[in-house]
Amino acid sequence: MKPVLQVALDFLNLKRALAVAEEAVAAGVSWIEAGTPLIKSEGLNSIRVLRKKFPKATIIADMKTMDVGRIEAEAAAKAGADIISVLGLSSDSTIRECVEAGKNYGIKVEVDLIEVKESQIEKRARKIQELGVDYISVHCPIDEQMQGKDPFSRLRKVAKAVSIPVACAGGINSQTAHLAVKAGASIVIVGGAVTKAKNPKQAAKAIQKVITTGRAIKSEYFKRVSFSGVREVLMKVSAANLSDALHRSGDLKEIHPLFKGIKMVGRALTVRTYPGDWAKTVEAIDCAQAGDVLVIDAGGVGPAVWGELATCAALNRKLSGIVVDGAVRDTSQIRKLRFPVFSKLITPTAGEPKGFGEIGVCVKISGIRVCSGDWIVGDDDGVVCIPEDRAVEVANRAMSILEQENRLREEINKGSTLGKVIELLKWEKK
Repeated sequence: MKPVLQVALDFLNLKRALAVAEEAVAAGVSWIEAGTPLIKSEGLNSIRVLRKKFPKATIIADMKTMDVGRIEAEAAAKAGADIISVLGLSSDSTIRECVEAGKNYGIKVEVDLIEVKESQIEKRARKIQELGVDYISVHCPIDEQMQGKDPFSRLRKVAKAVSIPVACAGGINSQTAHLAVKAGASIVIVGGAVTKAKNPKQAAKAIQKVITTGRAIKSEYFKRVSFSGVREVLMKVSAANLSDALHRSGDLKEIHPLFKGIKMVGRALTVRTYPGDWAKTVEAIDCAQAGDVLVIDAGGVGPAVWGELATCAALNRKLSGIVVDGAVRDTSQIRKLRFPVFSKLITPTAGEPKGFGEIGVCVKISGIRVCSGDWIVGDDDGVVCIPEDRAVEVANRAMSILEQENRLREEINKGSTLGKVIELLKWEKK
């Protein structure tokens, strides 16, 4: 089978899905998937509408069927789908029922191996092929993509184990589509890299070119990183994106930027000190590594524990910034130096270096626990703390949110409104 691009319409709103589908088909895409979110939101009517609008396209119903295989395969077929997806974790009986229904109603069956353990994936793939399915899909789910994982090692194993066409899904973009084909995919399933692109038609054309030529095309967005790429992503996303990724949490309330146009990204080195005692704050500058952010718990009160001279020292050490739950001073000079400073208070009065306190202990700022090694991001909206063990996931989720906002902005700029684009009234609680 010649490799094809399948565009997954993982939308909640049919109108938005159709707009992207039109652009994808105009780019030459012939495989269109009604994603699971779309089917759950709009029902099988989404299949009916896609079938009517794109009569020559191959329409995939990503039902992720787990039970009542015959009923769901029949329903999808009658709605106009050409292919239905069934979970590989379902029973052999469910898969067999889908296959039988497929013969009766003219629908092909694709089995999705999502969450099948890698140690068992080849055995399960061979058994599924014996049951008579038409396609097998290797799928790295979105929640695993956010942890920096990809489907390619699993894909290689499955492609060698079976003789039927294999599909591959999981964060694929114009930089990685050729890797899917190289690893054995006949069907390259792409979601966000098309559906969240500013120009879906252009994005689909680029990915099809990569599939055909085997040469990658660089992509700024729609890629997920491992730990080594966290800083790069955090420099692109905003504190607001990160708060959304943390389910609208993580912000250090009452901590504000000293000046506008500020951006700060770095790993925390924490300091707990007594109000006005700036000794440990200054000592921490010498303990910090380049790129770190000092996070100072000074009790949320004055006098100042940070000023111009400390800022000069921090710049020499190439620190990324400082967060002070307390007071700072010399603000005019610090603004001129453009060193990122976030604080609760400003005062002209300095404290005294008494030497109390600790460096590197966990502190609590505005009710948020901050430990050394956590990631700190600050901009004009404020400061967000990302726990070290969640950094990869949260960074990737924030990037996904940024990509989604970029797409929404494009739709709004075409003359719509946010309420109309997201069909706000439809989703209000009754």
